Amino acid sequence: MATFMVSNRVPSLSNCSTRRISATMNVPKIQVTKISTPKLPSKILVPQLNQLNNYTLGTATAHVKEDPHLLGIYTNSSPEPRKNTPNHSMEVVKLHLIMENVADRMEMHKNIGAQRDNWNHLLLTSVNMMILSAASMAGLAAVASSGAAPLVALKVSSTILYMAATGLLVIMNKIQPSQLAEEQRNAARLFKYLHEELRTKLALGNGGFTENDVDEAMEKVLALDRAYPLPLLGTMLEKFPQTVEPAVWWPKWKKQRKNQTQEGFGVKLKGNNGWDARLEEEMKQIVKVLRKKDKADYLRLGKEVLNLNKILAVSGPVLTGIAALGSCFLGSVNSSWPVMLGIIGGALASVVNTLEHGGQFGMVFEMYRANSGFFKFMEESIEQNVNEQDTDRRENGELFELKVALQLGRSVSELRQFSAAAFSSSAEDGDSQEFASKLF
Repeated sequence: MATFMVSNRVPSLSNCSTRRISATMNVPKIQVTKISTPKLPSKILVPQLNQLNNYTLGTATAHVKEDPHLLGIYTNSSPEPRKNTPNHSMEVVKLHLIMENVADRMEMHKNIGAQRDNWNHLLLTSVNMMILSAASMAGLAAVASSGAAPLVALKVSSTILYMAATGLLVIMNKIQPSQLAEEQRNAARLFKYLHEELRTKLALGNGGFTENDVDEAMEKVLALDRAYPLPLLGTMLEKFPQTVEPAVWWPKWKKQRKNQTQEGFGVKLKGNNGWDARLEEEMKQIVKVLRKKDKADYLRLGKEVLNLNKILAVSGPVLTGIAALGSCFLGSVNSSWPVMLGIIGGALASVVNTLEHGGQFGMVFEMYRANSGFFKFMEESIEQNVNEQDTDRRENGELFELKVALQLGRSVSELRQFSAAAFSSSAEDGDSQEFASKLF
């Protein structure tokens, strides 16, 4: 029930009357009934909602990737201006491509070096076992009765083993597996150094590269390929050269310009670039010591190791061949010399083979050859910088001095003291008493 009260005031000239109207309205009550709705299980509803959200988010992300300006639509924010992607020059792209191939070369040489090192160990063990087994069979055949079947079987088996060992020794001594492994280790190290050099140049170059930089990197890669070839047949390095030469893994230095001096050091400097007369004289003394002491000493040691390796490489197959000859005549002549040759020859062959390949004389020779090549590389790089008349075209003097000191295993102060001592020694008796390098 609702009650409305209306107040109406009607003005008149004579008097005012107030009327009160009372009305009553009966409104029926409406009964509200509860409506039951089916309840969805949360285990089904939540994944569906998640899928919907993921789909919406994934679609938005894909659109934003295609056009970054759509980011403002999905985030209700103003779109950001487009940013220009950096345009790398073709030279930078080429240097990155060369660096990728250098990394691949490095991994190849590393894997092949490990494989050839396994060759050395496996072949050494196998050949020694064959030789010792053949010598044992020759000794057993010597005590067997003449003309019996055991004598023939032991004699034939010993001869076959000796002949097989001789063939394997000839192959091993020809290819020198330990030297092959050392070559690949050196190649992997040098390719790694080249890779780091290119990466540093790209990081510090700020994109200012020319086609000459690309050609220089290519020449270094090809020079390393020639110095340390991967295949064995046809391109394998000579393991027993007539003369011992330093290993060369760098390209030929570019010819100097016409206005550059072609002989000696001490050219007149133009500009600074970290160079002065003291540093030039210091590099001059270091080159003299490298040439007369370090490089010459390692070439001498390499020649001695090569000569000894030649003797061992010939002695091994000769001894196994003599032992095979002695085992052939076991029981055929009434003498003890076949037994002596079969047993003593095999024992000596085993000792020689172990000394040659177990001692890795081929690896030692390659190490000496590479060390002498390292000193030759330093010598040529110093000469190339000092002979350059325009100092702006040289490497920075301070950095170059630091690099030379580190390569020789010295500090900068020690390097300066050494060059001063070398200068005083050369002034007195013409020879330095100390080697330039402390590493090798």
